[in-house]
Amino acid sequence: MSDLFENQHRAEAQPLAARLRPANLDEYVGQRHLVGPGKPLRQAAERGQLHSMILWGPPGTGKTTLALILAGVVDAEFITLSAVLSGVKDIRAAVDQARARLGQGRRTVLFVDEVHRFNKAQQDAFLPHVEEGTVIFIGATTENPSFELNNALLSRARVYRLRSLEREDLAGLLERALREPELAGIALADDARDLLLGYADGDARRLLNMLEIAVDLAEGSGDAAVIDRPLMEEVLRDAVRRFDKGGDVFYDQISALHKAVRGSDPDAALYWFARMLDGGCDPLYIARRVVRMASEDIGNADPRALPLCLNAWDVQERLGTPEGELAVAQAIAYLAVAPKSNAVYNAYNRARDLVARNPSDEVPLHLRNAPTKLMKNEGYGAEYHYAHDFPEAFVAGENYFPESLRHTRLYEPVERGLEIRIGEKLRRLRQQNIDADWHRYDD
Repeated sequence: MSDLFENQHRAEAQPLAARLRPANLDEYVGQRHLVGPGKPLRQAAERGQLHSMILWGPPGTGKTTLALILAGVVDAEFITLSAVLSGVKDIRAAVDQARARLGQGRRTVLFVDEVHRFNKAQQDAFLPHVEEGTVIFIGATTENPSFELNNALLSRARVYRLRSLEREDLAGLLERALREPELAGIALADDARDLLLGYADGDARRLLNMLEIAVDLAEGSGDAAVIDRPLMEEVLRDAVRRFDKGGDVFYDQISALHKAVRGSDPDAALYWFARMLDGGCDPLYIARRVVRMASEDIGNADPRALPLCLNAWDVQERLGTPEGELAVAQAIAYLAVAPKSNAVYNAYNRARDLVARNPSDEVPLHLRNAPTKLMKNEGYGAEYHYAHDFPEAFVAGENYFPESLRHTRLYEPVERGLEIRIGEKLRRLRQQNIDADWHRYDD
C-alpha cells in the first residue's frame, strides 16, 4: 500500500508537461506531416521497421516524446543519454546493455538529447553500433544537423524536421490540461487564454509550464481560482520568446531582417527587429548588423546611410534599452526606404578575388614615393602626374594598376540614388582614359 501512495505522490510531483506526455501516436500533438495517418515514419514504426534518425526542431515540439512513443510502437527498450552530461564511457555502457538485450531478442532505441553538443570523437563512437544494428539511434537537436553533426553520422540516420506547434494544437493541449483532476477547479478567462497561447510561441512545454505557474498563483491568492489577464500578464512579464543566440532561430530572424531591408520593406524590417528584441536579442548586435547593411545594400546610392547607422549604434550604447532602440529602429526604417546599391560590395569581392587569382605584381615605379636620392635615381616617382594640377583633378590615361591589370574594372555603380551621378562621372572619366590610350598608341 505504501508503494501505491509513493507512486501517486511521485506522479503528482511531476511537472504538468511530464504528466500530460502522450502514450501513443494518436495522442501525440502536432507533427502530422511526420506521424499523421499514412505518413512514412508512422508506417515504418507500425511495421516494426524503425530506423536510425535525427529529430531536428525547436524546443517544446515533442522530440523526446516522439522517440519514446516510437520505441514503444516497436517494443524496444528505451535508453536515453544527454550530450551535456554523458561521455564516451556512457555511450559504451549503453551499447553494452543494448548488445546484451539484443542477445535476448529485444532491440534498443538509444536516444541522445542535444546530440549536437557531442564532439566529433563522441559522435564517431556511435557509428559502428548503428551500422551493426546494435542500437536504433535517435538523436534530438535544435541546431541544423548539416552544420553540427558529422557527415558520417548523418549518412547513417535520416533527418526529420519537426515544426513549431500550431495554435490549434496548443489550444487542444491546453483544454486537455484543464481537464486534469488537480486543475478541475481552475477557471481560465478567454483573454488570459489568448495571451498564453500567443506567448507559448509554438512550444508545448512552455505552454504547460506557464499554465502551471499561473495555477499556483491563482490558488495561492486566497480568492476563487481564476486566471484572469492581469494574473497571466504577471506570469509572462519576464518571459521571453524562443530565441537561441547562435542557433537556427537567431540566424533565421537576422536573415529575415536583412532581406526585408534589402527588399525595401520598412514594415517587415521593423517587425523582425521587434521580434528579435522580444526574444532577448542584444540590441547592440542588431545595431552592428545594421551598419553592415548600410555598406552592403545601400552603399554610395545614399552615403548618408552609413553615418546614420553609426550614430544609431552610438545612441544605443549611450542610452541603452529601451531608449536607444528607437534610434536603431530609425536607422532600419531609413535603410529600408533608401535607394539600394550593392556596387561597392560587389567591387570589393571582385578585388579580393582578383588579388587571390593573380601574382603579387610590384608597384609601378611612377606610383612609388622617392624620399631619398637613391630612390629617385632608381626611377621611383618618375613620370607621375599630380592630379590636382590637371582639370577636374584627373589625369587622363594615368594607370594606377600594375601594368598587367591596366584596364581592370571592379566598381560599376547602379542606376539608383547618388550612384546615378557617380556612374555618369565614371563613364566620362573612363572614356577619357580610353581616348588617352588611343593617342598614346597612335604616337
